Amino acid sequence: MAENAHAPLHTPLGLLAELTHRCPLGCPYCSNPLTLDPRERELDTASWARVFGEAAALGVLQVHLSGGEPAARRDLVALTTAAHAAGLYTNLITSAVGVTPQILDQLAAAGLDHVQISIQDSEPESADRIAGYAGAFTRKRALAAEVTRLKIPLTINVVVHRANIERIAEMVELALSLGASRVEIAHVQYYGWALQNRARLMPSAAQVARAAETVEALRRRHHGEIVIDAVVPDYYARLPKPCVGGWGRRSLNVTPAGKVLPCHAAESIPGLEFWSVREHSLAEIWKNSPAFNAFRGSSWMQEPCRGCARRDVDFGGCRCQAFALTGDARATDPVCHLAPAHNEVAALAAIQEDAPYAYRRM
Repeated sequence: MAENAHAPLHTPLGLLAELTHRCPLGCPYCSNPLTLDPRERELDTASWARVFGEAAALGVLQVHLSGGEPAARRDLVALTTAAHAAGLYTNLITSAVGVTPQILDQLAAAGLDHVQISIQDSEPESADRIAGYAGAFTRKRALAAEVTRLKIPLTINVVVHRANIERIAEMVELALSLGASRVEIAHVQYYGWALQNRARLMPSAAQVARAAETVEALRRRHHGEIVIDAVVPDYYARLPKPCVGGWGRRSLNVTPAGKVLPCHAAESIPGLEFWSVREHSLAEIWKNSPAFNAFRGSSWMQEPCRGCARRDVDFGGCRCQAFALTGDARATDPVCHLAPAHNEVAALAAIQEDAPYAYRRM
């Protein structure tokens, strides 16, 4: 990949800290890579503490403690303490499985600022089936109650697909009943495990249209009660989204083993060279890493992106999606109606199966 040496360098605002790939759930749309980092390759406590300090010095404001399931790390409280000491706003992204009330109390005392809990559906049986874990729904409700007891701000994450898209209203009502101040309605993004399950997860065009109307009605009904964030699913959009705010512009992602990525799915693109915090500082990686410089600026773009008025708005869309659908990471994101491969996206969206999920497992 050619570097864009003269692209403007922005300040990163967010750090996604993937503490581990270990997770009790098996969600078929998991954003983690197909090849998961084993426990013995995970960064130790001191290394993560150094990364948090370097992130703050670089300008990062918030860290998302994620996984896998972050609670699989026995040093989660120590990691939260280190992130808080570095001056970062700390957000725990959790399945709720493994986070006991005692651990949550310790996390709160360590300076935890926010919690995000994933909900697979409003119906317990369906939620557990999607998660691939019996009893997960009950644990999520219980942890949400503990979060609100401690007066920690709570966001509910809902990943939408064919099995639950008809119950968006019920899931928003559930988020309200759990005391959440915000709900994220995120349609499945088809990389990694989700790409393997695409035909099993893909909603119909009619379902997507109904869902969009439902979200707008819910926003009007619950204005002032809860913030509802939602975006149109990629395969049914006319314009691509500016993925992660533009490649190497506003965020970075550190894997459990210490690789630093411009986005969580970047390893799906072959030929990129990812530097590790084991050998380089975060600032050095942000400025000079070949992977981060691969798609900065616009010199890498092909037509129609290169001459498009939106090239500095959506930055050509998602590089990982472009590669997944065309085999060329420099191609225009096929979601764009101007992309040569756009019609192929509609054809893929029309392929729907009722086969069992391929669950994500270590």
